[in-house]
Amino acid sequence: MPEILLIEDDKTLAKNLVRYLQTEGYTVHTADGQKKGLQLFGTYHPDCVLLDVSLSDGNGFSVCSAIRQSSDVPVIFLTASADENCTVAGFEMGADDYISKPFRPRELIARIQNVLRRHTSATKLLRCQNVIIDPSRGVVLKNENEIFLSALEYRLLLIFFTNVGKLLTREQLADELWTFSGEFVGDNTLNVYMKRLRDKIEDDPQNPSILKTVRGMGYKAVQS
Repeated sequence: MPEILLIEDDKTLAKNLVRYLQTEGYTVHTADGQKKGLQLFGTYHPDCVLLDVSLSDGNGFSVCSAIRQSSDVPVIFLTASADENCTVAGFEMGADDYISKPFRPRELIARIQNVLRRHTSATKLLRCQNVIIDPSRGVVLKNENEIFLSALEYRLLLIFFTNVGKLLTREQLADELWTFSGEFVGDNTLNVYMKRLRDKIEDDPQNPSILKTVRGMGYKAVQS
């Protein structure tokens, strides 16, 4: 059963989140400030940290920075601020995801599941034909040469490579990318990113051999 450390100084929100997360099968430890949060982190070594930016003694950025000195555990920032600089600062501190308040409980669960899944898969290389993903370093290699992807392109390729041989519908891909980016991903956006990704990883993007289209249904990554 995954363990969550919730560091949140809004007592009402914390109480509601604990109740909801427990019904979803998570064990939850709570703290309302920086000092207690770091103490609980050292005691329980949770599988994921939900971290408010504004705390009763300090701030979430300092907590995240302290956690990153010894651990790569997934960290999701919870914040009432929609400021872009605040979001960027969180990612620069090593956050895995960022969700603005108010948020839907199901969206939070999806974010937690995504970061836990990415963290679990980060210990092994993912390979499909002549392309390799090293999730621990966030590196993609084609014929042993590094290729550079945007964050959404990388996320899209990661989805395919963790589901090689499986049909993924356009709706599934759009939902995964929306959860990751925090912005709605429609058909046109998905088309753009599929084209960009194929241009970078396929030997012949007009006749792709790795990311195949299943007409009228979706796409799948194939080994050969």
